[in-house]
Amino acid sequence: MAHSLSAKKRIRQNLKSRARNRARKDLIKTQVKSFNAALTAGDVGKAEEALRGTVQRLDRVAAKGTIHKNAAARKRSRLTKKLNVLKAGGKVTAA
Repeated sequence: MAHSLSAKKRIRQNLKSRARNRARKDLIKTQVKSFNAALTAGDVGKAEEALRGTVQRLDRVAAKGTIHKNAAARKRSRLTKKLNVLKAGGKVTAA
């Protein structure tokens, strides 16, 4: 257990930031799931809309420092590739 005031404050700050980061990551996962659902349904319009929202959320979370900006860029790239496969008329796997 921490003894100094600064160590106790740091523990409080860590708890808050951990909760904030988990909430942000959960939002990303939820949006990616909705995007994947639109992909598997084959709805291009809905998938494009879901991708737009997911990309915005990824960029915002990366800007806040919750995930690394390159991780956000990698996820954005992979999701966009899936959408492009659907637009080209190919078969899309949700995984």
